[in-house]
Amino acid sequence: MRHSKVINHLGRTSSHRKAMLANMATSLILHKRITTTTAKAKALRTYVEPLITKSKEDSTHSRRIVFSYLKDKSAVAELFREVSPKIGERPGGYTRILKIGNRLGDNADMCILELVDYNEAMLGGDAVKTKTTRRRRTSKKKDEAAVATKAPKAKKETAEESIEPVAELEETAEESIAEE
Repeated sequence: MRHSKVINHLGRTSSHRKAMLANMATSLILHKRITTTTAKAKALRTYVEPLITKSKEDSTHSRRIVFSYLKDKSAVAELFREVSPKIGERPGGYTRILKIGNRLGDNADMCILELVDYNEAMLGGDAVKTKTTRRRRTSKKKDEAAVATKAPKAKKETAEESIEPVAELEETAEESIAEE
């Protein structure tokens, strides 16, 4: 019986398991989604969700605690700078496990572990896209003043206007031939 056996040891020693979970958590934070076995994903979820909760409070102490688990500066910076503000109001459940079938080589249950707020397909395309506003370099008043001060542009010749001078040249050429 496995009464009170909370941790899945994943067939590894304690140091190997801690290193593997730290590496997987770093990959999850940097790439927002990883593909792994279901057992590892469930173990990683219990490892990474408390770290994300800790990142909601951006203090030196919480950064040091998270760094002691992840052991990667860039992952800690990404977690506090980008992931934490996006999930700030969420009370928990920061990760999602999507089962994708069995691996061909050893028939292991495979899944995708992802951060919930980063999957645009699940959120719906309209909810994710924010309307962007375009800014002008100058204000409208300056544009109107600039247009008023500029000299009027020379208008382009139309096809009919360009034919008239040619017809005049032909007439003058005929007259000069007739005079000779």
